[in-house]
Amino acid sequence: MKITKDLYQSSLALLTDFYQLTMAYAYWKSGKAEQEAVFNLFFRKNPFQGGFTLAAGLDYVIDFCRNFRFDKDDLEYLAEMKNSDGTPTFESAFMEYLEHMEFKCDLEAVEEGTVIFPHTPMVKVKGPLIQCQLLETPLLNIMNFQTLIATKAARITYAAKGDSVLEFGLRRAQGIDGALAASRASYIGGCSATSNVMAGKLFGIPVSGTHAHSWIMSFDTELEAFEAYADAFPDKCVFLVDTYDTINGIKNAIEVGKILRAKGKEMLGIRIDSGDLAYYSNIAREMLDTAGFPNAKIVASNDLDEQIITSLKIQEASIDIWGVGTKLVTAYDQPALGAVYKLSAIKNTEGKWEPKVKVSQQSIKINIPGEHNAIRFIRNGKAVADMIYLETEDLSKTSFTIIDPIDPTKRKKIMTKGLEQEKLLIPIFIAGQKVYERPNLGQIKENARRNLNLFDKAHKRLVNPHIYPVGLEESLYQLRTDLVFKMKNYDGEESNI
Repeated sequence: MKITKDLYQSSLALLTDFYQLTMAYAYWKSGKAEQEAVFNLFFRKNPFQGGFTLAAGLDYVIDFCRNFRFDKDDLEYLAEMKNSDGTPTFESAFMEYLEHMEFKCDLEAVEEGTVIFPHTPMVKVKGPLIQCQLLETPLLNIMNFQTLIATKAARITYAAKGDSVLEFGLRRAQGIDGALAASRASYIGGCSATSNVMAGKLFGIPVSGTHAHSWIMSFDTELEAFEAYADAFPDKCVFLVDTYDTINGIKNAIEVGKILRAKGKEMLGIRIDSGDLAYYSNIAREMLDTAGFPNAKIVASNDLDEQIITSLKIQEASIDIWGVGTKLVTAYDQPALGAVYKLSAIKNTEGKWEPKVKVSQQSIKINIPGEHNAIRFIRNGKAVADMIYLETEDLSKTSFTIIDPIDPTKRKKIMTKGLEQEKLLIPIFIAGQKVYERPNLGQIKENARRNLNLFDKAHKRLVNPHIYPVGLEESLYQLRTDLVFKMKNYDGEESNI
């Protein structure tokens, strides 16, 4: 089956904030449109008060950039915009410029399924200032949501400790596109299947589902409903047992399971969607085993998340498969990742790159200047530390010191002998041409599994995780410090403390 790669076949250039277009016009008006710049997309805090983040969304970014153009009807819409005095907001010459503009940026990114941490660039864009600027909003829209959901899925599947997790969130997702993106990101994060049939078609995700309470209610008795379902799907029978009385529902499922067995078929299991899941799952396990169905699986649903699954595990609930919906696809406890996109360098009129920094009273909001990348040090299959460094840095050195970007008292010396080095940002586009061979979703999911296995359990625990060391290489830290002092006109004598 052909898996659709270009989910968005046409231009989405107007999927942006209006101020991006006003800046684009002002860049063009002032002669800066083609001036080269570097922007970085990153986030400042791991979501869900966790210890890691799982990158997702790059495939959508690739499609967006490949189709990045202003169509005729886009330009007609922009041409109709007026200033308060009735004059056109944008000159016709600017419309002509946009009409002929072709994507020609370099774009580097971490691969989907990569574990990533605060302040580390997930996407780096280098090229004409106007194009880099126009990519800000759509790239943030794509990467923020899918990364958030992939991380949530990874936390939930970690809590399930190897049990299968099914994503059942379509009906509660944030619209059509939100549902599709959430199903895709959930699969990357570790879910084994989705209820979303369109996601199954578009992305090749296995689909799963049984029946709802309405199926049971449409018959005179629950037993009759189970028998009819078994007749329709003798090889895929998972019975929802809590429509009326859970214990009686389990008994009816067992009775129909025996009828199936007499026909040479096997009941796959039951699903419990309400009530005390620990209590009823343990009762169900005992009843199923006693009746001769030790291999029948018990599926649980009902507003599950990683915290509830952890609690049920502690209670030794007899649950084999977890159906998770609302709290996964909506990232219920944190609705946004909060990634940002900041200018870090610009080429001056003399052709030299100038590092740029945004200064803030909040140290967490001071960005990392210059053209930089990130590298992961690995020893014996386990991640040791990540270093953010200037592209001019000599990576063959025998040692590095990394400095926490927020707290300079936190430093770590890294001796490179015996360590593997894995560069995190890799080329996706060069001068607007795609150079990256896109993996399929199964390969992305496997990359996420491999990445998560690089990290100690202490970094992945759900509450109060151990902080993984990520820092700026010394010369990059010093560059940022010097630029901050320069921008604040610090002379060493005055202080605003």
